Amino acid sequence: MEVIGVGMGRTGTLSLKHALERLGFAPCYHMVEIQREPERGSAWLDATRGEPVDWERVFHGYRATVDFPGRSFWRELTAHYPQAKVVLTVRDPRQWYDSAMATIYNPANAPEPGPIDQVWRLRFRHDFGCEPRDADRVIAGFRAHTAAVQGAVPAGRLLTYEVGQGWEPLCAFLGVPVPAEPFPHLNDRTSYPPPGSAGFPAW
Repeated sequence: MEVIGVGMGRTGTLSLKHALERLGFAPCYHMVEIQREPERGSAWLDATRGEPVDWERVFHGYRATVDFPGRSFWRELTAHYPQAKVVLTVRDPRQWYDSAMATIYNPANAPEPGPIDQVWRLRFRHDFGCEPRDADRVIAGFRAHTAAVQGAVPAGRLLTYEVGQGWEPLCAFLGVPVPAEPFPHLNDRTSYPPPGSAGFPAW
């Protein structure tokens, strides 16, 4: 594990996944992998319940992780992989909330019940302490998450990043050349849910 993305969904995490893979940090674990490998869902449920988890087994074959469910366990992962660099994707909190309500918290995008559905619900309440439609508390939780990461991860190990900044700051942070191609911009509201993903739980 060389790169840990700790930004919340709807902060450009799918774009970051593809960018990291283009830069050689492939494959990169993302929510869409849960749909392809549902057998890993039980490990995330164990982690949510506070049970021991073999992170090497969960991430076997992966060089990076972004988005949910890894993001929800950023403290555990940054401690377990102390040499990994950490990328915190951010955006305007109100715009983030509006985007999330139109996509990942939209009941129309609910998957079948299962372990990852339980993880999503439990971790949401752990992180925010409310239901998604409580905008003020959810936005406050988003701000608190940003502050917590920035307070816990040393500055030299952390990049606070908006995907609209493109390749340059990301490549400088990771110490790799800038590709001669546009930065990937994927998974806007009109194309949600992304290919390979069955969406997220309804509320």
